[in-house]
Formats: sequence, C-alpha cells, structure tokens
Amino acid sequence: MQKPATNKRLLGVVIPVGALRSKNGMGVGEFLDLAGFALLCKKMKLGLIQILPVNDTGFESSPYFSLTAFGLHPLYLRIEELEDFNSVDKSIKKRIKEAKEKFDKNERFLHYDILKEKLDICREIYESKKAQIAESASGGRLSEWIKQNSWIKQYSVYRRLKEANGGKSWKEWQEYHTVTAADIETLWNDKKLREEHLFWVWLQEELDTQFSKAAKAVADAGIVLKGDLPILMNEDSCDVWAHPEIFIQELSAGAPPDMYSPEGQNWGFPIFNWEAQEKDNFSWWRKRLETAGKYYKAYRIDHVLGFFRIWASSRRDNFNSSVLGRFVPYKPITSGDLRKMGYDKNRIRWLSRPHIPTGEIWDTLRNNRSASFTEEKISAAAGKVFLKALERVNNEELWLFKKKIKGEKDIVNLGLDTSLHGYLFKKWHDRVFLEYEKGRFFPVWYYRDVTAWKTLSGEEQKNLEALVERQRIKSEKAWAVQGRKLLTILSESSQMLPCAEDLGAVPECVPKVLSKLKILGLRVVRWFRIWDKNGQPYIPFDEYPALSVCTPAVHDSSTVREWWEKEVNQQQFSGFIGVPSLPKKYNPGTAKIILSKVSSARSRFRVFQIQDLLHLSNKWYSADPAQERINVPGTLNNFNWTYRLPAQIEEIAKDKELIAAVAELSKIKPANKKPGNH
Repeated sequence: MQKPATNKRLLGVVIPVGALRSKNGMGVGEFLDLAGFALLCKKMKLGLIQILPVNDTGFESSPYFSLTAFGLHPLYLRIEELEDFNSVDKSIKKRIKEAKEKFDKNERFLHYDILKEKLDICREIYESKKAQIAESASGGRLSEWIKQNSWIKQYSVYRRLKEANGGKSWKEWQEYHTVTAADIETLWNDKKLREEHLFWVWLQEELDTQFSKAAKAVADAGIVLKGDLPILMNEDSCDVWAHPEIFIQELSAGAPPDMYSPEGQNWGFPIFNWEAQEKDNFSWWRKRLETAGKYYKAYRIDHVLGFFRIWASSRRDNFNSSVLGRFVPYKPITSGDLRKMGYDKNRIRWLSRPHIPTGEIWDTLRNNRSASFTEEKISAAAGKVFLKALERVNNEELWLFKKKIKGEKDIVNLGLDTSLHGYLFKKWHDRVFLEYEKGRFFPVWYYRDVTAWKTLSGEEQKNLEALVERQRIKSEKAWAVQGRKLLTILSESSQMLPCAEDLGAVPECVPKVLSKLKILGLRVVRWFRIWDKNGQPYIPFDEYPALSVCTPAVHDSSTVREWWEKEVNQQQFSGFIGVPSLPKKYNPGTAKIILSKVSSARSRFRVFQIQDLLHLSNKWYSADPAQERINVPGTLNNFNWTYRLPAQIEEIAKDKELIAAVAELSKIKPANKKPGNH
C-alpha cells in the first residue's frame, strides 16, 4: 500500500470494529461490515476511517490486552463467509440464525457470550472439514499461508496450551510456562497435536482473508484505513511467552502521577528490552509492521512516549500504584554523586530507605482499631510488625523495612493486620530516592513531600534539586536519541503513515523528533491548553500543528455531548470559539457549531468519534449520554469497550440530514492565522 501524503487534509471518523452494526452481523461488528461503512463514509465525504486494535484478546474485551501482536480477533469473523460455508450442515445454519436473533437485541454487545458462541460454531464447522483443511495445510493454499505468516506456529501452540490450561495465564501453566524456539517447533510438529493447532491456523487464515477483503473495499472507496498499534504487549500473550528475551518482565509499564491519577498508572505490561531487540535489527517490530501493512494505510502509535522513555514500576509493588516508578532509560544519580556532596553511608540510607518511628506503629493501630480491638490485640499486632516487617536502626527508636521486602506485595504477604496496610504503603513510598540498583538512584515523584527531604537544610535541598535537574537534562538527551532511532526504524519499515498518541507529560524532545520524522502528533481539543497560564486557555485552532491529528474526544474520554453537558466550563469554551449563546443542552445545532470549529483546525487529520458525528442528527441521541461512551478508564465491567451503533449501517445511511451535515464539515478550510498568534 502507498503511504498517504502527509500534506493532504482529511476529515475522518473513529469507530471500533465491534461497534459496527449491520443486517449481517451476529450482535457485534465484523470485519466485512467495514465495506458497507466505507460506502456510508464516502457519502459523508469522509476521507479516513480509524479503528481500534483488532488483535485477538480472547475473552478480555479491552482491545489493548492482546494475546498476540499478529493474530486477529475471532470475534470479528463472519461465519457465513467462510470458504465452502454453503456445504455446512443445516443445523449449524439454524444455530447461527438463532444466535443473531438473540444477540442483536442488545444495546451493547456481549463480548464473552458472542465470542464463545462463535468459537463453538467454528469448532463444529472445523470438525466437519478438518480432513480437507489438513490436506490444504500439507501442500495446498493453507500451507502457503503458513509459510508467509511464520508467527502462526507460536500463536497456534500458545492458543492450544492456553485452552488446555483452562484459559489461565502462561505463568500458571504446569508445563511449558517457559519455552525455547526448539520447544515450540517440537510441539508444532507433534502429529498428535496437529489437529488442534490447525484449528487456530484455519481460523486466522479465514480472518486474514475477510479483513483483507474489507480493507480493499475501504481503499476502493477512496478512504484511508487507519489502524491502532498498542506499543506494549499484555504479559499473558503469545509474544511475551515465546520471546521473553525481548521484554523486561520484572518491570511493569505505566504512567507517572498527574492531576488525574495522583497514584500514577500501572498497566501491568512488561517493558521492552531494546538492547536485545537491536541484536536482530528489531525483527519483531518489523514483522509486526509488515503484518499491519497488509490492511492499513496509516496507523496510530499508542503511547509513543514509550519509544523515548517508559515509566516502569517493580512488579512487587501493587498494580493500583506506580508512585515508586522510574523512567527507563535514565541517567542515574549515583552513590558517588551523593558522596561528593558530603553524604556519607548513613545519610544516603536516610535519603533512600524509609525510616519508621516506633510510636507511629502503635498510634496507627490505636487510631484504626474497632471497639473489639483491645490493647492486648494492639500489642500483639504491633509485635508482629516489628518481627516480620522491620529491622531496628542501632538502638534508636527508628526502624527500616527488612531488606527482603522489595515491594507492597511483600508487605501484604506478611499476614499483618490489614488496618496497617495503608500506613505501611505510605511509609514504603516515604523516601527521596529509589535505589533501583546498587548505588543507582532515581528521585521519587513526590520527593519534596517526604520526611527525609524536610529534614534537609535549604542549601542541601537546593543542591540536590540542581543534581536532579542535571540528570534530567542528560536523560532527555538520551531519550531524544533513543526515540529518534526507534521511530526512524518504524517509519522506514513500512509504507503506512505513522500517527503518534503523544499525550501526557511530554518531554521537549518528543515533538521535535516527531516533526523531524514527519510523524503526526495528537491534539485533543479539551486538553490542548496552556495549563500553566491563568485560566488555562484553549489553544486557538489556527495554532494547531499541520503535522497533527485533531480530535475533540477519544475512546477513553466522554463524548463531546457528555463533555458539554457535564464537564466543560461552557461559558469559557463558548467564548473561546466565539459563539457566546450556545444552549446548555446539547443538540444538533450545538454539535454543528462545535464540530465545525474543530474541523477548522490546521491539523492534517481532523477525526471524530462516530457518536459525535451522529449527534449532528436528532435521530441518534441516547437517553443518557454516558451510555454512548466506549470506555471509562479505571473501571472493570461489561460496559467498557462494547459500544454499538444505535442502528444498522443500512438504516443510518438513510439519514440524509446527517449525511449532509457531515459532508459540510469536510468543506471547512483551515483557520487563518490571526495576527499575534504564534
């Protein structure tokens, strides 16, 4: 596929494949629905369709928890379009019809139930055709497909083992939880297991065929199909299992604390071992891009900051916190640096290991006790803490955590009174520096608020801050080198146009590298503001970088409608766009004004969630705007990631008012730069 020109402005729509709704689906969007959706988008004069990740996540509904970087999700398979489907038994066709009637009634799709039903039906079809499939895999079409998709061996072996282990993570398997390439090849070649492996091969080949057909239909409609490649891999994935050498599994990726997440974010994904990947010229990434390039003309690089540096926490800390995380890579503060500043061994320990006064343990237990918690029980609970968790500092009334304790999970596993957990976690964080390797330190995120910092003189604090800043500057130079190197490899390895998701605390080097490599950044209107200026004003649309993707909402945020009615300062935003009389209740008129202003951004791509475009017509408003969200971060439920269109594509295509309103957005030219804007 040809890389789209970066100087062509396009208006686009973002939609998860599962959200597509058609007369042919089984209660969930399928790859082939993209063809019909592309025709609707063509009528609307849209030039880009962006989808969420479509790799196999098993029964996990989040598309960012993939079991594989290569295999597609069986959820999006259209069973009736399988090769030779007409020859399957009538009972199977009846079962499909009943499943459609059952699942299509739901406002949101039932990920688990639909996937289970589809896999069961596919198993039944496979059983009736396994002789022909085995023959094709021994020298026919399927054999050639296997040669062209070498990842399928690892994936098929992994999927068979995962099913044999009741769906458990590979880390809990009794056998083959660690494997070599030779082990996988031996299992693949085992004739007794061939039938099971070929089920997954057959399924993936059919998925590839259908997705390729859908991608061609989108391209034939003159529309750019943009995919989404999460930078990180699920710990329980075929890739981490089969290629442990290219990951650092003892660390968990996330994001540092911010105004929205004061404890930081811990995603549970291992980080990449870039040095190991470089040894084979980043072949895993190159193959991943090659596979994605079969379908997409452009792709979103999720969390592009991770190519520059990643925030990582120890897996021995809890998954609801990353306060004790650190940037990788980082130019460390060393024990030698601290000694030069006059800190001896004891003072370095004071800065890097939490010190707990004896009385605090007793006070915490007394303050947290229930009516039945007697002084005798308090004494016993305190004694247990001192015995199991702490070691005394000489003869002082100060205690350190025992050296065997490496994280919050170790504290939990001691079996202490649970009323102490919150206190002990807080004390575990109470240090200026995290010593992540012997003699190598990283300043903890809240180091100015910790006990040890407050005991330092003003001059000592000033000197330590200067040291921290020097190391940050050195680190940023290293981040720029790494980011430029890795993103250059990505850009040169594919004809797809890369677009970066560069949200969060962005180092200065990131936009410079992205601009140099002509990679589009992401600008979310509600967050693209001057945060350190009084009133936190929005940045004018004529100041948006040309090399960017502009959007008013993303899959992790509220829709524009919900944002307008429940979150935004309406008066401030109305003033910003120069329309002071917008109604408080969202309606198609409000939608037209706001989306028109966003469409005027100088960004190459202006993209809208499908929900936001549908609000240009009165026909498609949900009674509750919260029901139109795709995901609510920080929550685990059956709601997230299961959004569906409010009607079938064929029905929406009849809405002439909607089609005309969206088409009008495509005619809007970029805002002229106003005098004084820079």
